[in-house]
Amino acid sequence: MASAYHHKPHAVCIPCPAQSHIKAVLKLAKLLHHRGFYVTFVNTEFNHKRFLKSLGPNSLDGFPDFQFETIPDGLPDSNEDATQDIALLCDCVRKNFLAPFRDLLMKLNNTQTKPPVTCIVSDGFMSVFTITAAEEIGVPIALFYTVSASAFMGLKQFRTLVQKGLAPFKDESWFTNGFLDGKIDWIPGMKDIRLRDLPTLFRTTDPNDPMFNFSMVATDSVHKASAVVLLTFDALEHDVLDAIPSMFDQPLVYTIGPIELLLNQIPNDPLESMGYSLWKEECECLEWLKNKAQNSVVYVNFGSVAVLTPQQLVEFGWGLANSKFHFLWVVRPDLVIGESAILPPEFVAETKERGLLASWCPQEEVLNHPSVGGFLTHCGWNSTIESLTAGVPMLCWPFFGDQQTNCFYTCNKWGIGMEITNDVKRDEVEKLVRELMEGEKGKKMKSKVMEWKKLAEEATAPEGSSFKNLDNLVNQVLLQKS
Repeated sequence: MASAYHHKPHAVCIPCPAQSHIKAVLKLAKLLHHRGFYVTFVNTEFNHKRFLKSLGPNSLDGFPDFQFETIPDGLPDSNEDATQDIALLCDCVRKNFLAPFRDLLMKLNNTQTKPPVTCIVSDGFMSVFTITAAEEIGVPIALFYTVSASAFMGLKQFRTLVQKGLAPFKDESWFTNGFLDGKIDWIPGMKDIRLRDLPTLFRTTDPNDPMFNFSMVATDSVHKASAVVLLTFDALEHDVLDAIPSMFDQPLVYTIGPIELLLNQIPNDPLESMGYSLWKEECECLEWLKNKAQNSVVYVNFGSVAVLTPQQLVEFGWGLANSKFHFLWVVRPDLVIGESAILPPEFVAETKERGLLASWCPQEEVLNHPSVGGFLTHCGWNSTIESLTAGVPMLCWPFFGDQQTNCFYTCNKWGIGMEITNDVKRDEVEKLVRELMEGEKGKKMKSKVMEWKKLAEEATAPEGSSFKNLDNLVNQVLLQKS
């Protein structure tokens, strides 16, 4: 094996241990493999077990130059079908990950059957330890922030929020007294933005809040990286992308989205069968969609982290039922806070002819199905850009993190979404679903999202900005000596 692979550049790719981050970093890893890299993909032990459970025990075998390794996360054992506690995970990443990652790099460099590590592609949120590790072994490191450019810019303002006395909050009243509606005019490239439209992790009264501090630290070391990679495309976020380089002397900034459109261009991809999901996907939903009319189905998925109260679940359910449209609704086992996600039997009886509930599904295939005409989403960035790429307009119910920023741009700047208020009511859901699927605003949003879809395709075509940026990332950064 040494003779076959020892000449290859070796990229170690490490995502933040959450579903959407793993999916995005794994897609980039596949693109690097296609460009001749030997790839080592690093999951936590917990998520690797979930991978094997959802994809099959032998699903990751048979790729001699694309290997999976694991490091411990330091958290106590928990339910493999549920998302881990994010605050605890942030704390563990900061305190526990450097030592095992350093040991793994040493092991890889001392293994005769693998080429030496030549670069690290790290999730930006793992930079709290990966930059140190890259410096120690003397290789270039690209930080891949799997968020929009606008969310990245928002996160970069958290230190300034502290300096201006805007975070952490002075007391609980700041959550409800209109403080969050204050306009801010000092963020480059982000016009008309309010405090509530920034990533929500600064909304705390605790100066030691683990997620607030983690998100600040995760963007502090950007200037030490060889490159910053963003999951977007130039035409979509040109104002903020024009402003980002002025924030650092280094590094280079590369936009490479939508990444799926780049992957689709690989002929006979040997890694095509390698899945991304930590939950087992129910592909039966694709069969169900087959006999539905074009643009007639509302797809509903609140992502891998968002949780609802039992009341919110019921309000969404009856809003969908009362709209009378067909719907495909992903209801994760852990979707409801502290209990199983059970909808009332009357709802099930009312919607059995036009609704399908699934615990997880192949989202990109669903969004690209001709039957799907709208997407009720939490506005995670993967979901947002996948919906845009598929030409599907959105109803937005952001939950936390960057989702609020994505919602602001989706609804107010790109013209492809409508927001549902946080205190969800069935009448509002019904009204907005009808508007999305058959109203004038829905028609305008559909037309606009088709324009963005075309621009996304142009960005990832061989002469497009994202296509060229990926090549430049490889040649200017990842193949260079540190």
